Amino acid sequence: MATGRNTLLTKQLGEYLVAAELSRRGFIATTFTGNVPHFDILVADAEGRSLPIQVKAIKGGDWQFDARQFVNITLKGERQVLGAKTKAPHDSLVCVFVVVSETYGADRFFVFEWLELQRVAAALYRRYIKAKGGIRPRNPGSFHLGVSPDGLSEFENTKDRDTWALIALRLRS
Repeated sequence: MATGRNTLLTKQLGEYLVAAELSRRGFIATTFTGNVPHFDILVADAEGRSLPIQVKAIKGGDWQFDARQFVNITLKGERQVLGAKTKAPHDSLVCVFVVVSETYGADRFFVFEWLELQRVAAALYRRYIKAKGGIRPRNPGSFHLGVSPDGLSEFENTKDRDTWALIALRLRS
């Protein structure tokens, strides 16, 4: 079970790993240690163009969210009624999710736009709620949502797929 301290260390480690990788790729990256709403790193290229980056890090399991970040939800009694998708927290927000490894250099990085996370998360939550007839079994008022690394596999950076390239593309646009 993760303690508050372990969770904080994982979050901090994830931010520093992302900042280091961005630096390795020729960008300036500044971390804010959780003090800025909606993003954790500001990245800039050689021309001074900047982009906010949201970082989420885990050591195992799923990334944890409140589904209301992605879709408007109302309660009608115990039934959850899902509406339209929510507005993005920042117009050009890019996310880098990290699975932190105990083995040096074996960390996994997933790079994508926040709107892609919203697409995946909203679809996942819609399927879950539909399968339950609109009522969460143990706690009807819960909006908890876990997104697994497998659910974001299309965005994982691999030797055959450079998802980090999205950041340079967004900085140029």
